[in-house]
Amino acid sequence: MVMAHISSGSQLGPYELEALIGKGGTGEVYRAHDSRLNRRVALKVLAPKFTADADRLARFTQEARTTALLNHPNVIAVYDVGTHLGVPFVVSELLDGETLRARIAGGALPLSTALTYGLELARGLVAAHSLGITHRDLKPENVFVTRDDRVKILDFGLATCREAALACAGPDSSTSSGGGMVGTIGYAAPEQIRGDCADHRSDIFSFGVVLYEMIAGAAPFRRNAPIDTIIAILNSDPPPLSGRQRIPHHVNAIVRHCLEKKPSARFQSAHDLAFSLDLALRWINESRSASARVAWRAFSRAVLPNAVAAMLHLF
Repeated sequence: MVMAHISSGSQLGPYELEALIGKGGTGEVYRAHDSRLNRRVALKVLAPKFTADADRLARFTQEARTTALLNHPNVIAVYDVGTHLGVPFVVSELLDGETLRARIAGGALPLSTALTYGLELARGLVAAHSLGITHRDLKPENVFVTRDDRVKILDFGLATCREAALACAGPDSSTSSGGGMVGTIGYAAPEQIRGDCADHRSDIFSFGVVLYEMIAGAAPFRRNAPIDTIIAILNSDPPPLSGRQRIPHHVNAIVRHCLEKKPSARFQSAHDLAFSLDLALRWINESRSASARVAWRAFSRAVLPNAVAAMLHLF
């Protein structure tokens, strides 16, 4: 089969490619126009060198099918999937903003911002986990922050569904289907590094790493060499959260609970995690409001009378 040459201006069925907006190791992402619904979309094509790779092709198709199962404001929406002259493609909503990796490139986020992003991320995980979908590769590169500050989970290419997880967890198997690590070093849970089965609690560990990095400005287990990072994930406790902003004890406790080495010791559901984050965010916002009221009363008593007297003196 002759493979189509894909570039800006190409027509893939009803989709006209307008501009290349992203490029990775496995493919390219274009801004495209959907002529049927008269809207702009993101169209991702698999790189030609991978179209003959059965594993890559399966993962590409799996990502589309898995994401299409989800209908949640904190998960990117998939609209269509197809093949054009031998080139597989996936069509999704066109997002305006930047990845979380770009957002935290300058360092730690304000605590309330980090917790707000974390809460939206956790709610996206609730939606995925409720359908038996485990992401298995949660990291700042796979989280998108839109221009109006909404969080979207991207890239379900390594996701596994409940049936696969149950098969993996059977009495005759203690490793992933590939028998090796699945995920990204620095964000993968201990059980992923060991090649054991990953379930929804593995996502909770990865979430904890991402939340820690948003608050502290650095990942908790990152070392100079990958092997040292792996050893730290398996054996070391994360340093207590600290920095320019005061971190309440209960926020530290939430992060540490996500980062427990044993899955059974972590939050057992993304729902419980989201509930805890919501409470922490409410407490912080209410505390700031109370502090603002106290500061205003003090200002009123100490400054306003003198200011009024000075104004009266002018007359």
